Amino acid sequence: MIARIVPVWFYLRTMGVVLLIWWAVSAWLNRPYLLPDPLAVGIEALSLASSGELFDALAVSTERLLAAYSLAVAVGVPLGIAMGRIWFVNDLLDWLIEMLRPISGIAWIPILLVIFGISNAIPISIIFIAAVFPIILNAQAGAKAVEPNLLGAAEVLGAGRLRKLWQVILPAALPNIVIGARIAFSVSWMALIVAELVGAPNGVGYAIGFAQELGRATLVLAWIVYIGIFGYLIDVALRWVQARLTPWVVGLKVGGTTT
Repeated sequence: MIARIVPVWFYLRTMGVVLLIWWAVSAWLNRPYLLPDPLAVGIEALSLASSGELFDALAVSTERLLAAYSLAVAVGVPLGIAMGRIWFVNDLLDWLIEMLRPISGIAWIPILLVIFGISNAIPISIIFIAAVFPIILNAQAGAKAVEPNLLGAAEVLGAGRLRKLWQVILPAALPNIVIGARIAFSVSWMALIVAELVGAPNGVGYAIGFAQELGRATLVLAWIVYIGIFGYLIDVALRWVQARLTPWVVGLKVGGTTT
């Protein structure tokens, strides 16, 4: 019980220090239109939640996020495994992926605006671009790292290509795939906000941009606080999923012991 309380105390202590510094800087500047104090932002954040505006925007953003992320997983995992196990697929695509990967999703916005206009297609496309590369690279690394002895043993037992894929390659590559999926989800959340700032008619990112146009710094910071909170909750959820899917990697505690 004490072990569980201690981390919570650490979080609260750190948050208290951050809020104290924030309040001190706000008081020193004495310009609430530039940097409001934490209390004013907290009241604005509660107002967003009580009015339902927060949940409406979050529902729209979550729908886009899940659609683009699911597409990135559906494309990235098979492609990464194929690149990791089939040499000519790797030779054919590796140079293209390495050329496209450093290009920020923001750089695609002018082209996407011409093609799609301001619509759901722009944030979904940008999120997909941001998410698919970490998934591909980690799936590729996991597939390459499969022990040859495992594949040899499967062949001796009479396993065909499909069976080796499902029973040897995928389980062996799973830790890398899960790590890539976790990284991709975090990157997707950041890409979503940026995409909605410039290329969407609604959502969390759009709400921040609209608040900035109105000159309401308190509202902008309230949205930023919620973005940070939901980003953190997403990472906590993904760490929980990672622990359940690959307990031998992350050291999942079962029955008081670490596996």
